[in-house]
Amino acid sequence: MPAVPDPDVSYPDVLYPDGAACGSLVTESESDVEAGLWDAELGSLLLRVGERFGRVESRRHMRDYVRGLSGPVGRKNSWQSAEHAGHGSRYGLRRLPSWCQWEPDGIRDDPQEYVVKRLGQPDGVLIVGDTGFLKKGTVSAGVQRQYSGTAGRTENCQIGVFASYASDKGRALVDRELYLPKSWTEDPGRCRAARISEGKSFATKPELARATVRRALDSTLRIAWVTADAAYGQERHFRRMLEDAGVGYVLAVPSPSRSRHQRAAGASTMP
Repeated sequence: MPAVPDPDVSYPDVLYPDGAACGSLVTESESDVEAGLWDAELGSLLLRVGERFGRVESRRHMRDYVRGLSGPVGRKNSWQSAEHAGHGSRYGLRRLPSWCQWEPDGIRDDPQEYVVKRLGQPDGVLIVGDTGFLKKGTVSAGVQRQYSGTAGRTENCQIGVFASYASDKGRALVDRELYLPKSWTEDPGRCRAARISEGKSFATKPELARATVRRALDSTLRIAWVTADAAYGQERHFRRMLEDAGVGYVLAVPSPSRSRHQRAAGASTMP
C-alpha cells in the first residue's frame, strides 16, 4: 500500500477524473484531500509499473485492474472491475493476467524499491506468512482442497506465501510465492493449461518462505528483524537460515517445542 504522500508536493503528471492536476486539487474536507493524495500517489506508482508492460492497452488495463482490486467493488473479478472502470466489456481485463506479456518479477521489484524509499528504516521488520484464497472449481493455479488458515478449516483454495515490510512509517507487501501442491507439479498438462512455467518443481511452504526471505535480505530493504508464525518457526531450516544471515528474528513455535527452542531464539533476537 502506498505511503501517504507529502501534501506540499505537487504531482503534475497524475490527473484526476475531472482533468485537474494533483497540485491544483481543491476539496471541501481533509478526508477528500487525503483520498486525492493517495490516489495521485497510486497513480504515480502505476505509471512506473506500467513500463513492465509492452503495449499501451496492457498498461491501461493493468491500471484499471489494480484500481478495481483496491476500489469499492463487491467481487474482485474481471467483470465487476471492468464495470467499475467504465469498460463496455470484461475481456480486456480478463486477458490481462494470463495472455498479456509482462514481467512479474520486475513488477515485484518496482514496488519494493518504492517501499525502500518511502518506508525504509534501519530497524525495519520482514513479516512472513501464508494466506488462503477460497476458490470454486479446479482450474485456478494451485487450487485443491487443503487447509487454509484464513478460513480456519480445509477448503478448496489457493495458498500464497507472502512477505511484508513494516517500519514506523507504514507497511507494505514486498514479495509473494504461489504454493503449488504435488497434485499440480506432478501433472504437466494441468500446469500448461494454467500457464504455469514449465519445470516448476514442488516446494513446501517453508521452502517458499526461505526463498522470499533470501531475496529480501539480498535486496536494498533495510531489515533488522524477521518474524513469522509457528508454521515457519517450527522449521529448523528456516531458523538456521536466519541465524546464518545474522538477522534478528522473533518466531512463534508450537507449545510442545517452545521450551526447547526458547533459548536459541532468545539468543538470536536479543540485541
